[in-house]
Amino acid sequence: MVKKGTWQITQFIDSGTDETADFNGFVFTFNADGSLVANKNELTVTGTWSVTDGADSSDDDAGSDDDDFNIFFDVPETNDFDDLSDDWDIVSVNNSKIELIDVSGGNGGTDNLVFEKL
Repeated sequence: MVKKGTWQITQFIDSGTDETADFNGFVFTFNADGSLVANKNELTVTGTWSVTDGADSSDDDAGSDDDDFNIFFDVPETNDFDDLSDDWDIVSVNNSKIELIDVSGGNGGTDNLVFEKL
């Protein structure tokens, strides 16, 4: 599903607030072993990713894909990367773009995340 290579975040909307700039300059690598690495200059943040069947997920709406794109960074809640840790619903995926959405359970806000291949 996710092609080898490096990706960048071209859009991150957190409950209506554009926070894309928080990830400017970071290059994301989705590895076949499920590891996820974000690099920017000398800073490296590691996490994991997977795709799972989310048919039983309570955050799905009727129009969403049943698969979840799971991202997890083991960082403090105050870290920007904590905002990316979620079971995202897949809007679309192709060789150059990954579009994800999440409807927050608590406040009902909608988050949008887009990766584009470098």
